[in-house]
Amino acid sequence: MSESQFSGAVSYPTVNFPAADPTVAIVDGDGCVLCNGRTETSVSGLFDTRFGIEGDYESRRCRDCGLEQLFPIPSPSELKDLYERYYNFSGERGTLYTILREWFFSSPLYRLWIRVDEDISFHTCKGTGRLLDIGCNEGRTLKNYARNGFQAEGTELNETAAAVAREAGFRVFTGPLDDFAAALPYDVAVLSNVLEHSLDPKAMLVSVRRLLNHTGQVWISCPNSQSWLRSVFGRRWINWHVPFHITHFSAAALKNLLQHSGFSQIEIRQITPALWAASSIVSRMFARPGKPTRYLRNPFLIFGLLLLCRTLLFPLFYWGNRRGHGDCLVAVATRMD
Repeated sequence: MSESQFSGAVSYPTVNFPAADPTVAIVDGDGCVLCNGRTETSVSGLFDTRFGIEGDYESRRCRDCGLEQLFPIPSPSELKDLYERYYNFSGERGTLYTILREWFFSSPLYRLWIRVDEDISFHTCKGTGRLLDIGCNEGRTLKNYARNGFQAEGTELNETAAAVAREAGFRVFTGPLDDFAAALPYDVAVLSNVLEHSLDPKAMLVSVRRLLNHTGQVWISCPNSQSWLRSVFGRRWINWHVPFHITHFSAAALKNLLQHSGFSQIEIRQITPALWAASSIVSRMFARPGKPTRYLRNPFLIFGLLLLCRTLLFPLFYWGNRRGHGDCLVAVATRMD
């Protein structure tokens, strides 16, 4: 198994997901994705700050369980089309951005950086068990887990990305997670910035639980809906990430979801990555509706802002994390039998 790095975790209160009120009329796509409760607008006028995808969105908060979610929520077929056209790895190789990115993630500098800036992708965790990286993309993270001693495998919906990961020697399943049947159970399942993309996060966690052994752990990182950076950057907070981020969790909502999905020994802590802060700054400066924000892929601008944020904003990062308003939630939970 793995080394625990969650000694600073904070406890959060348990709130049961209420049953939906059958007397309340829910507009199609408007009910809470977890409890089907009534939702109300919390933020309007959201737009895609990364790829320039056309559309006007809002965030809605459930009156019953407090979860926030995207509105309108794209259909599964619409999301599939959006991912294939815009998202993550689409075969790009040999550009300055990809060359520098590959060098950085495989260098000792990266390991030093994540020890300073903190690790939201579990790349410093060592172990010897079977690990499943859900949403492994082209396999960059699988290489890290393998270097740390794990028998790393992945799942990925993007066939182009999965093919690259297989070229590197990894076993990768393509298809819905609930269709995946592993030959042997896993010791660890990683959902690094994945759960918020799910149209049904509880079903995803139930599938993850099924794939784990009796003492297996799920490792989760996702944006924090209570982040102070959300308040600072408003509609240009990078983690709205419409239309791909379907749900927005607070620490309490994430803990409750894990409990109701069959997990216990839940530990949650908060981190504010300098990259996320830098990306929000770029979004605030350059993002315009209907236009891609190309400066997000400028390695020199991003690296300069990384250093600026890490050095000058460190006291604010520390304060936000301690007060429950960090930008990222990092959770570890154990399968409960």
